[in-house]
Amino acid sequence: MTPTLADLAACFEGVIPSIIATTAADGTPNISYLSHVARVDESHVALSNQFFSKTAANLRANPRAALLVVDALSGLQFRLDVTYLDTVTEGPLFDRMAADLRATSDQLGMATVMRLRGVDIHRVDAIRAVRSAVMRAPAPPAADRLPALADLAAGIAAATDLGRLVDGTLGALQRNFGFGHAMILLAQGDRLVTIASTGYDRSGIGAEVALGDGPIGMAGLARRTLRISDMSRARRFAAAVAATSAEENLSREIALPGLDGAMSQLAVPIVAQARLRGVLMLESVARLAFTPADELAMTIVAGQLGAALGAFDGEMPETAELPAEGTGPSFTVVHHSFDDSVFIGGDYIVKGVAGRLLIAFLRAYVADGRQQFSNREIRLDTSLRLPEFKDNLETRLLLLQRRLDEKAAPVRLERPGRGRIRLSVTGRPVLSEGEAHLR
Repeated sequence: MTPTLADLAACFEGVIPSIIATTAADGTPNISYLSHVARVDESHVALSNQFFSKTAANLRANPRAALLVVDALSGLQFRLDVTYLDTVTEGPLFDRMAADLRATSDQLGMATVMRLRGVDIHRVDAIRAVRSAVMRAPAPPAADRLPALADLAAGIAAATDLGRLVDGTLGALQRNFGFGHAMILLAQGDRLVTIASTGYDRSGIGAEVALGDGPIGMAGLARRTLRISDMSRARRFAAAVAATSAEENLSREIALPGLDGAMSQLAVPIVAQARLRGVLMLESVARLAFTPADELAMTIVAGQLGAALGAFDGEMPETAELPAEGTGPSFTVVHHSFDDSVFIGGDYIVKGVAGRLLIAFLRAYVADGRQQFSNREIRLDTSLRLPEFKDNLETRLLLLQRRLDEKAAPVRLERPGRGRIRLSVTGRPVLSEGEAHLR
């Protein structure tokens, strides 16, 4: 049976480079490797056009070409006889391929060199199998994801606060899908901040990714899913050395969690009401770990997460003020106003809006022993300069709560009820203002 482009889906995963053969007007052949080949529909493919000037010139002189693609799962090779039709430099297809190329080339430090200049559209005239010296057995059929999706959806619906929402989602991804390395980052201005992770040596809570940086940032900026099936063709995003407390204290930067030897990545934007709310990131040491069916399933999960994120903002009735602990040794709390970073006992905790919240809570505690606060009063406090969207407050509070827990700080945040915050302090905080600028 003659194969179809749909049968060749694994050939377009970007694991094994494709090869295109063209001829000049005088018949001189030319062969080039292609970084990206995508199936457009059942009779057309799209080829990335970055810097192959000879190939481009040949196609304009003689639009007929031969394309070799390889199934990374089975090792089967296929020759596609194609005819060049047009080059597009804008539109959904161009945007999708540009985002894919940017996500991988950024990791090599070659975003400028490998910038997509156009997408060449080719009609597929014939497909034929090519004898291959090495072949492997095809992968087993994909598992039915519907029961796992149903269980995960039930967990999202049952979550009673933001922490349970993100932790429950990651737990279900590991339990029901077998995705052992994952993180959830939530949008804060022009950055994405890690709020929960699973499977990593370090949590990376508070680690930031700028929109447009690597697969995570590109998924957020473009608001489209990015699936990378073989990271051996690119240096891993944020392959920084493991963060230490000393490095955090010096740089005020928290390193993103990293999976050594990661081969596959799936970055899914979390969007609701036409607004980016975050990114769900999955990783695996296996090549081709995430299938198109997994991509579709995670898109559904991200949609449900986005709809649920704004639901944890109402307030419960006022609870009785509990007595302040106030016992134990004193500890220093240093606030740097230029970036609102806060250090407790010399350890960097957090900065930005979360830092302003923490120092405001501690000032109220030191001044009059206050421990109870509400979302409503926080939003009414203009000195805190909160972001416009109300659900971002819950994100900052959860980030602050988890950073304090992770650093085993003598200050903790508790959530006695929806929209309520309780400051738990062990010892006597001594507040001071740091230098105006970093040395």
